[in-house]
Amino acid sequence: MKINSTVLLTLVLLILMMGAGSVSAFLGFELGSSALKGVTTPDGRPTTKFASNKTNSSQQGGLVLLKEEEILKIVKARIEGKTKAAKSEKLEDDDEETNSSKQKPEEKPPAVVEEKLQPGFPVTALSEGVTMSVQSVRYSGGDLLLKVKMQNKGKDSVRFLYSFLDVTDDKGRTLSASTEGLPTELPANGPAFTGTVSIPTALLDDVKKISLALTDYPAQELKLEASNIPVER
Repeated sequence: MKINSTVLLTLVLLILMMGAGSVSAFLGFELGSSALKGVTTPDGRPTTKFASNKTNSSQQGGLVLLKEEEILKIVKARIEGKTKAAKSEKLEDDDEETNSSKQKPEEKPPAVVEEKLQPGFPVTALSEGVTMSVQSVRYSGGDLLLKVKMQNKGKDSVRFLYSFLDVTDDKGRTLSASTEGLPTELPANGPAFTGTVSIPTALLDDVKKISLALTDYPAQELKLEASNIPVER
């Protein structure tokens, strides 16, 4: 009896152990399956992977590939559009220039204004075809300025040294003077030259008229005398 009860107890224990193992195996399988849900085996084929990436990128970015003919048509249309726009702009610029040239009045040459001479002027001296004339006088700063014009209508050129210019007042006193712009040589049959003779006003307190005398250098063959030049203020 003891032997049978021991055997029975052993069988019961074995059955219980087998049942516990089966239950454990089943629970482990279920837990593993639930953990691996959504996990797929990577596709090792390169063509399939490239196609799938291309499909995804096209779906995400909306990229559309154009044919070569369509690209050439688009480029040609843009080039023609730019050419037409440039031509139209050039035509508009030409029209504006034409209109501006039409609207711009013709420029007239400036009118020649004759110099208005003061009363008693010019005072002229003539010798051997050479002319010296005092055109006007005016006071500026501390000087009296005489505008002098010289011209040689003779056949030979004439030279001057203006340190030989004599300036005297109506009382016979010699006055110091300086020249500016007067030529050192007058060519034969040449144009007129204009310059200035300056006299300090301190020497002209009681002077009403002055005289200028000039001779050529070094020959001293002619003598120019411009007398009774009014300088009264």
